[in-house]
Amino acid sequence: MRKQMIENAACDVATQVREVEDAIEGALARIAELQGRMIHCRSVAGIATATGHEAFEHLAQATLGLVKSRGEIASCHGVLKDTRQFIPGLRTTSFGEGDECPPPSGIQPLRIVA
Repeated sequence: MRKQMIENAACDVATQVREVEDAIEGALARIAELQGRMIHCRSVAGIATATGHEAFEHLAQATLGLVKSRGEIASCHGVLKDTRQFIPGLRTTSFGEGDECPPPSGIQPLRIVA
């Protein structure tokens, strides 16, 4: 019973880490899209490049913060993977050769391992 509780808790953490990683990547993609729209809007409006430049600087700082966050959550993920060996009753699992941990769907089909 305790072993299952530990495995479930660890799975919840792994799933949440993956969701946070995906959220950061999604935010980075949306910032890039926003930047493109801002450039297009400036071009359509026919205004000077310097107009609204401060907004681009703020957007660049937001992007830099997300890039740093992306690296930090990746480091957190690595430490969590290393830490699992110290948790009593938590078996080492793998989601496949070279696959992300856990896979994006969080579900992996069962297979027989010799």
